[in-house]
Amino acid sequence: MELRHLRYFAAVAQEENITRAAAKLHVAQPALSRQIRDLELELGVALFEHNARSVRLTEAGRVFLKSATATLKHAELTAQSVRKYASGHLGEIHIGYAASLTVELLPRAINRFQQKHPRVHVQIHDLSTEGMLAGLRDGTLHIALLVRPSTPALGGLIYEEAVHFRPGVALPVTHPLGNLDAILPAHLSGEHILAYTHADYPEYHVWLRGILKRVRPSPRIVAEYDSSTSLIAAVESGCGIALVQVGFEKLAGARLLTRPLDARDSGFSFGVARRKDDVSETTLHFVESIQAQC
Repeated sequence: MELRHLRYFAAVAQEENITRAAAKLHVAQPALSRQIRDLELELGVALFEHNARSVRLTEAGRVFLKSATATLKHAELTAQSVRKYASGHLGEIHIGYAASLTVELLPRAINRFQQKHPRVHVQIHDLSTEGMLAGLRDGTLHIALLVRPSTPALGGLIYEEAVHFRPGVALPVTHPLGNLDAILPAHLSGEHILAYTHADYPEYHVWLRGILKRVRPSPRIVAEYDSSTSLIAAVESGCGIALVQVGFEKLAGARLLTRPLDARDSGFSFGVARRKDDVSETTLHFVESIQAQC
């Protein structure tokens, strides 16, 4: 028994006439009659009483019609759900993000996405770079918003730049460098540097070394932290200063000062990563929402 048998049966039951049902279904009358006979043979019961001009449901036919109608309705709803999911109007999407770099970008992107796709549930996960890359590969994440990883780390992934951040320095509010409009790399000499953990943010350390190698004598990294919240607290307490991006103050608020670092070619790429084999419309629509904010 196939769904077409149920559709044919329901049409004949509604029209109470084989000829009209055949015209409605756009099938030949003999073929429709044969399909109905095959269905009755498979079920082992007569579904219709036949007379010269019409057909009427038997008692068994009326019982079967209720079940057939429910089955056809369920099949149509299932098909609609799949189509909506494929077009990005239903389902769930998991986004990994770096909190300090998405404080403005991510809320706007989610708002835009949800306006167009209100029935897609957006789940966000505050993760390290390594955690996001692992999530993309094991399928627990659909999208990651992160600093551009190294080329080897991007194996099997697609990366699209969303914004190029300028470098900055996060300072305690009483730090003397806070009096400057912009900080030169030379001003970092002798300072205690606070950083994100190397294991979780390897690309950050590549960027950090590129800046500090220009400074003599080279500043010392005195502590590492696994989150922006911890890094902000450490800078606020006076343990040292941190190299971040311009705009970090939007996350830290009045707790810290942030000054631009005047260092040529020291910005960094931030963007969207996804699996190459992920062709979901939902994923692509969210990428479009991110790009629209930049």
